[in-house]
Amino acid sequence: MNVKKALILVSLIILVLTLSAAFTSSALGHYPLPLSGVRWLASWYLYTTLNPQYPKFTAMSPEAVTAIVWDYRGLDTLFETAVFFLAIVGALALMRGISLKSLAESNETTTEGAGSGLSLISKTAAKLLTPLIIAVSASIALHGHLTPGGGFQGGSAAAVAPLLLLVIFSVYFLLRRGISEKPMLTLRTAGLLGIYLTALAVVFTGLVTGVNAYVFQNQPKFDAPVGIPAYLFNTLVSGSLFLFNLSEYLAVAGGFTLVFILLSIPEELVMSLIRGEEHE
Repeated sequence: MNVKKALILVSLIILVLTLSAAFTSSALGHYPLPLSGVRWLASWYLYTTLNPQYPKFTAMSPEAVTAIVWDYRGLDTLFETAVFFLAIVGALALMRGISLKSLAESNETTTEGAGSGLSLISKTAAKLLTPLIIAVSASIALHGHLTPGGGFQGGSAAAVAPLLLLVIFSVYFLLRRGISEKPMLTLRTAGLLGIYLTALAVVFTGLVTGVNAYVFQNQPKFDAPVGIPAYLFNTLVSGSLFLFNLSEYLAVAGGFTLVFILLSIPEELVMSLIRGEEHE
């Protein structure tokens, strides 16, 4: 070991010992012990997420995380979804010269029985698992206002199904069955449109009825007596939270599937289209 490495090792040892001594003594000051109870803000969220006795304060959802994401801070969640959508639009812009339809047609001989993809056992297992994945993902999204989950989690789980088929069978398997960029972008756009309309639903109702209302309003408030019904056929849907989760589910599932398809395009095809002109 040379002198330089020895100095580095000794310096690291001294640093670790110094920090250890500082944190175990009062050199860095005294820190309060963790609270034994629930913080005031957390108590307020837990108290108001589902409290029918105070209808002007509650979000009517037993799932506090979903209530916070889509009710208390819904506008922030909307911007996060918009950023994700713009990233997908950027990916499509880079791939705008590539026709996935022609790519599938040029590989008509590539089928699941012609030697492409993985083994027959893998393909059979994928066929059995795909509907189960879709069912579980839908349950995660549609029950997101009642149990842990939500639209983003459910949409991410749903995108595993086409990803599984893409890996097991090949991308051409998906393209020949209509799972391509345009349908997925349409699904993504429909989900975003659902979020937009849900966010403005109470405002539109207020304009029609002539009462005050707010953007992203869920349940009625003291100065805004309109809201989205918390029950549908005696089933708790938590007003706008169910609609937001459903729309986010469609948007995320379509968006991730679209990205997976774009990433599976052969590199040589992409490079031949985006390389640009060559000059001597």
